[in-house]
Amino acid sequence: MRFNNKNKIPSKYILLALTILCLLLIGVSYAFEDILTPLRYITGVTITPMQRGVNVVGEWVGDKLDLLADIQTLQAENEELRKQLEEYQTENRIQISDTNELDDLRELYELDSRYPNYEKVAANVISKDAGNWFDTFIIDKGTNVGIQEGCNVIAGNGLVGIVVEAGPNYAKVRSIIDDNSNVSAMFLTDPTLCNVLGDEKYMDEGYIRAEYIDKDAEVSEGDELITSNVSDKFLPGITIGYVSNLTLDSNNLTMSADVTPAVDFDHIQTVLVILELKQNVEEE
Repeated sequence: MRFNNKNKIPSKYILLALTILCLLLIGVSYAFEDILTPLRYITGVTITPMQRGVNVVGEWVGDKLDLLADIQTLQAENEELRKQLEEYQTENRIQISDTNELDDLRELYELDSRYPNYEKVAANVISKDAGNWFDTFIIDKGTNVGIQEGCNVIAGNGLVGIVVEAGPNYAKVRSIIDDNSNVSAMFLTDPTLCNVLGDEKYMDEGYIRAEYIDKDAEVSEGDELITSNVSDKFLPGITIGYVSNLTLDSNNLTMSADVTPAVDFDHIQTVLVILELKQNVEEE
């Protein structure tokens, strides 16, 4: 089907007509300027405030859109900073953990060198009984590496306790602060014997208790307390702690002492277990 283009007005005629119309309007504007002046005034009075209001609204909307864009940018930056902070905190925790582990290993190495005659194995604490102190706890080594009931356990600068139960890959340790613990001890400067009794109420004040010390013993504050030769379970010469305070008992025959322990019983992570038993060493 073909359209009939005979009635279509050429574009040049339309352009010519619009040009003539514009010229006529210009002419009318000059010819009737006095009449159109009030109209222009009314238009200015009504349109200009509206235009100003539109501009104000437009600026307000623009400001809000800019603010929203800024907030979104800040939120994105904040999220990125949060992720970086979490990464830094994770790295910091790893570094602290590595540093603590290195300190523990260095401490164990120094402790191992203090008792070179005994075969030992290092172990990690994996659980403990409820409470603030490590009075009884579990380590991650057992009979598979030679640990057995009666093995002495050391950490820090001295004696921790003794193994009271052992399985293939675990062992239970009772420390010298436990209420059921009783260690035969002596002073490094004086062979006088005494007993170190477990009592957690003293640990709340930072001490362990040594009792039945001969009143004539040449003992003073700061003296080192070690395991004695007559102990049936503990190997001799292992540091227990240091005398902090001496008091004469009510019987006037013996003394008691507050002893600062050689081990921090509030924080124990790694230990050394001496594989030789006291009775085996005596038999040798």
